[in-house]
Amino acid sequence: MRYKMLTSLVALTTAFGAAAQAQDFIDAKQGGAMIVTYKDDVSTLDPAIGYDWQNWSMIKSLFDGLMDYEPGTTILKKDLAEDYTISDDGKTFTFTLRKGVAFHNGREMTAEDVKYSLDRVTNPATQSPGAGFFGSIEGYDDMASGAADSLSGVTVIDPYTVEIKLSRPDATFLHVMAINFSSIVPKEEAEKYGPDFGKNPVGTGAFKLAEWTLGQKLVFARNTDYWNAGVPKLDQITFEVGQEPIVALLRLQQGEVDIPGDGIPPAKFLEVTQDPTYKDFVIEGGQLHTGYITMNVKMPPFDDVKVRQAVNMAINKDRAVRIINGRAVPANQPLPPSMPGYADDYEGYAFDPEAAKALLAEAGFPDGFETELFVYNTDPNPRIAQSFQQDLAGIGIKAEIRSLAQANVIAAGGEPDQAPMIWSGGMAWIADFPDPSNFYGPILGCDGAVQGGWNWSWYCNPDLDAKAVEADAMTDPAMATEREAKWREIYLAIMEDAPWVPVFNEQRFTMRSAKLGGPDEIFVDPVHVPVNYDYVYSTDVQ
Repeated sequence: MRYKMLTSLVALTTAFGAAAQAQDFIDAKQGGAMIVTYKDDVSTLDPAIGYDWQNWSMIKSLFDGLMDYEPGTTILKKDLAEDYTISDDGKTFTFTLRKGVAFHNGREMTAEDVKYSLDRVTNPATQSPGAGFFGSIEGYDDMASGAADSLSGVTVIDPYTVEIKLSRPDATFLHVMAINFSSIVPKEEAEKYGPDFGKNPVGTGAFKLAEWTLGQKLVFARNTDYWNAGVPKLDQITFEVGQEPIVALLRLQQGEVDIPGDGIPPAKFLEVTQDPTYKDFVIEGGQLHTGYITMNVKMPPFDDVKVRQAVNMAINKDRAVRIINGRAVPANQPLPPSMPGYADDYEGYAFDPEAAKALLAEAGFPDGFETELFVYNTDPNPRIAQSFQQDLAGIGIKAEIRSLAQANVIAAGGEPDQAPMIWSGGMAWIADFPDPSNFYGPILGCDGAVQGGWNWSWYCNPDLDAKAVEADAMTDPAMATEREAKWREIYLAIMEDAPWVPVFNEQRFTMRSAKLGGPDEIFVDPVHVPVNYDYVYSTDVQ
């Protein structure tokens, strides 16, 4: 089974379908509101910081970047950049900005804001988990080391032109300019609020924050001065937090909620998807996704590769897939099957508890050891973690489960000595952009093994980092096959070092209420965003 690269609703499987959706959206009337629920509160709405499932979509609605994707696809488009040029050597990008784009505070956005935003996200003081994405920009190393406070490669040419020079060709750079970390923020607001900017976000996006009652709800209001005419259609989105997924589903069925943000609860999955009453309201989103267990290579005994390989052999992935009602396929490597660079002929670590015990004995742990397994506390993740706990017990490893709120698990993973093991479920990696490099830099590369980062295994292999740079320097489309082969080699080398246990590649299912634009009108984006709120509208105003 292979997931699609261009993914949306069941009804959207072709570019023609996407075009039809776009026309439906254009023809839709202005107005209406919707309610989205989540179990956990939102940790931040700062685009330089936010990096979890629920806040990524919200941030995308509040902020814009130079580039974006066509809704429902992985096709790049210009956003705040009206145009751009690339030098012949592929190392200089010159962006011409749209004129008249206003921040939510009313001030016009200029090239100075672009430079400030890129300096801010790469400044170590910001502690951005996405800083490593910008490693190819000239001056990044000096920023990362603290030797500079500004990227030398980013130059303001005039108020509407910014030049970005790279230290090396980077085949992914335009994709990087489309991720949330590249969002443009106003200096005066970011510096006014400092660390609290994430609670007082100001961007140029389709919506602006109107209200935030911690632990209860967030309200987004339509940006009536938005530069992109006709977007958004909804006047308001209310995000209610503290809602158990089962309760949220019941409220949706009763017409009180429009989208349960945490998806269809596993315990109700078969009941809902097999009920013809709901067949038109189930949203199926394919994902460039891998769920995995990290092992912190800085914390004994996971600093021993034999221990990590033993854990790989101990995990029963088929059982984990059964727990989520078959909504995934077992994984044997970091890349999902539909990503370029995936190794079709790689078999991975077989489920073999006896061989795992033998490896533990070779590593000096014939009787196993005690450890902790951190997990996001929303179902089914604690149940999946319990299955891993049983698997580990089968080879003598006693793992205490630490079931915490998503933000707390992320915080523990971002410290070098707090989380020996993490089940990534609910926070598992979904590609920020459709390129194999995206599964490396932030979660397996040296740049991601920093405080506040998402490389929770704290794995850093300088040789592989060098090979990754070589792969991303292959910008010529004629070298695509060679580039994929190099990435394949990198990921197979990672599997030898075994900082992860890749567990499964999952599909995403959620629902919508009857009042929202139906299966031909809601965009589900495969690039890290489940529902693109900018392109949702209510049929109540048709």
